[in-house]
Amino acid sequence: MTISEKVSYIKGLAEGMKIDENTNEGKLLLTIMDILGDVALDLEDIDAELDDMAEVVSDLEEGVCDLEDAVYGDEDDEDDGAFDDEDDEDLYEITCPKCDNTLTVDFDVIAEGGIICPNCGEPLEFDLSELDDDECDCGCEDHHIH
Repeated sequence: MTISEKVSYIKGLAEGMKIDENTNEGKLLLTIMDILGDVALDLEDIDAELDDMAEVVSDLEEGVCDLEDAVYGDEDDEDDGAFDDEDDEDLYEITCPKCDNTLTVDFDVIAEGGIICPNCGEPLEFDLSELDDDECDCGCEDHHIH
């Protein structure tokens, strides 16, 4: 039984008891029952709003999970296709020194000179001045960060 139904039941009891609204006690009881009715209606409105908010939060949570999957990929499955379009590019793992969050980026991101850690907001800067334009120290043909 909802609160509104309980208040309606009490009002029905009061009518059955034939409470005289001309007495001080009758006026008091009837006023209390009217206030209870108003409170019950307000609670129903609040419950409806909470249900709406719970649905919005659930939708937001689902959106954040989808966004995390798109940005970070599925960490449990190495071959999930998160970087299928970039199979020919080398990817590098960068660890933020502030929060230890590990990011996977390609050389183009590193070549820009820096990024902001999406986890803590720490600026991460990359110094490429020691790289030779012709080849890196490992003897490979491409420019890589090692």
